[in-house]
Amino acid sequence: MQTMYYVGQDVHKRMISYCVKDGSGAIHAEGTIPATRFDLDRWMRALPQPWTAAMEATVFTGWIYDHLRPHAAALKVAHPLILRAIAAAKKKNDRIDANKICDCLRCDFLPECHMASTAIRERRRTLRYRNLLVRQMVQMKNKISGLLMEAGVSYNKQRLHKTGYFRELLATNPDIDEGLVSLLRLCRETVCVCREQRVLWCDRWSEIRC
Repeated sequence: MQTMYYVGQDVHKRMISYCVKDGSGAIHAEGTIPATRFDLDRWMRALPQPWTAAMEATVFTGWIYDHLRPHAAALKVAHPLILRAIAAAKKKNDRIDANKICDCLRCDFLPECHMASTAIRERRRTLRYRNLLVRQMVQMKNKISGLLMEAGVSYNKQRLHKTGYFRELLATNPDIDEGLVSLLRLCRETVCVCREQRVLWCDRWSEIRC
């Protein structure tokens, strides 16, 4: 029967700390590697076989999980809050964290969380980008209204964000000075860019759904 090796990883933006143990808890390797695909490939070639790994859920976990998954016997992602409660310690650094994650995995005590598929995570990322565009567009529209109110400019609320009315307002209203015109045009350009990007997102989303 083959011995399973357990790998604990403490993942950061630039570096990954790791600890490799066998079923008895003996350390076979530990250290750090740069968080790049090239270095992960080179590191995996040196690992004893077969191996299973665990890492804490962070903003950097997704691409690392996708890269390691085809090569591991099993790959798990730990819930960060529950893991901290279980593995809390006075002495804390990346090497110790990797060691503790490895022990939790080896002892089947890892508070595992669900890892969505790559396709779902990509769709969520697209939706977050779309929501960002909507928030920025609404923020800029509110800013336009606020700037006009600060200057005491009367305007038609229902027509304010119509292209023709907005241009006419800037060109004919005597209460809008040159400095305010520059700010209003900048806000309007931002609204237009966000709207164009949202249209492109809708087209892409339709293709993804089909």
